[in-house]
Amino acid sequence: MRGKFFAAITLAATLLLTGCGGGGGDQPAKTDSKEISLKIGATPVPHAELLEQIKPDLKEQGINLEIVEFNDYVQPNIALNDKELDANFFQHEPYLNDFVKEHTDVKIVNAGGVHIEPMGIYSKKIKDLSEIADGAIVSIPNDPTNGGRALLLLQKANLLKLKDGANETATVQDIAENPKNLVIQEVEAAQLPRTLEDVTISIINTNFAMNADLNPMKDALFIEDSTSPYVNIVAVREGDQDRDEIKKLLATIKSDKIKKFIEEKYNGAIVPAF
Repeated sequence: MRGKFFAAITLAATLLLTGCGGGGGDQPAKTDSKEISLKIGATPVPHAELLEQIKPDLKEQGINLEIVEFNDYVQPNIALNDKELDANFFQHEPYLNDFVKEHTDVKIVNAGGVHIEPMGIYSKKIKDLSEIADGAIVSIPNDPTNGGRALLLLQKANLLKLKDGANETATVQDIAENPKNLVIQEVEAAQLPRTLEDVTISIINTNFAMNADLNPMKDALFIEDSTSPYVNIVAVREGDQDRDEIKKLLATIKSDKIKKFIEEKYNGAIVPAF
């Protein structure tokens, strides 16, 4: 009996110590729980690079930013919709809208725009758009997505007017008013810089402009601005745009620090949209 009594005492003490140890062990977990993890899918350049810049700033706000890199434009939206991510950063809204139309079960929305990889109007023959003469030749991309985008830019520059309701899918058939009788030539996007010797103006994507030693910030006569529908956005599941950590993410990535980083790092290849 005496042995059983001491065994019972030992067991009770062990349980008591285990309980105390568990309580003490939970203490760091409670502290860690104050830090919120935010997992974001992004393509490497420039999206993941921009997110890396704000990691320490979010850390100070109690948010641990985890960046998951993708090299395609489908999986980041699927992963976000399946709750494997809290947000993604790789696309512009026209692409998101098309994606949602094609995948009706996907409920993803734009939480805020960050930057533009701009399309610009370039020329080697004039210094200002006011110099464009009647009948001037204009080269634009010949693919549907960029062709419509170029026509919208010409409209934004008040060089022509498209039919009501025309959007990024516009074609030359959607031109309603052409006061300067511009002659539109559709050319493969990569070849547009070469047309500058022959045309008055050319509408060129940033990547091809940069390859031809053209700087959108310095050389473009007119360029897409922050009202462009092609602003690259942070996307989240519908309703999550009101989450406090998502609001902090957007506020941090749209800071003066990031604006300066974009301008200095990319030298006009991308432009802040804030």
